[in-house]
Amino acid sequence: MTNLVRGGVVLSLIVMCVAFIYANNLTEPALSMTNDSHLGSENENVASEFTSDDKKLVKKTVSERPTAAPKSAAPAPAAAGRSFTATAYCLQGRTALGHGVRRGIIAADPRVVKLGSRVNLGAGSYSGQYLVSDTGGGIKGNRIDIWVPSCAEAKRFGRRKVTIQ
Repeated sequence: MTNLVRGGVVLSLIVMCVAFIYANNLTEPALSMTNDSHLGSENENVASEFTSDDKKLVKKTVSERPTAAPKSAAPAPAAAGRSFTATAYCLQGRTALGHGVRRGIIAADPRVVKLGSRVNLGAGSYSGQYLVSDTGGGIKGNRIDIWVPSCAEAKRFGRRKVTIQ
């Protein structure tokens, strides 16, 4: 019985070694192709010159990688007197820019008002200078969310039209 177990163990080791060697041989060409393509893309815009019978030949190396789509235009700064629909929120934690929440922070759609910009908000008793430091799931287009310290105050604020300059 022990000879049978030993034979099984030896056979298992041989099969594992053969499988490892086979797998290694399969992946080596793929790795070398990957390394070759990497070497080619390292010097993407290099031009090398060859001289042949008093003629200059220029070989240009270009990348075959797809280029990124052109960046869309940066968010337009808020125009003078632009109208927004404002609500208030009272959540604790950190904003999208990593600031702790506090008075003077608003959430806005970064496609409309750039994150990190300072804006002058005209909203009655909430008027003043605010930092656009947050985004929100429901904040799309011309909507902003003003941070307030209590949820009761946020409910009192409700929804109102404000202007940003």
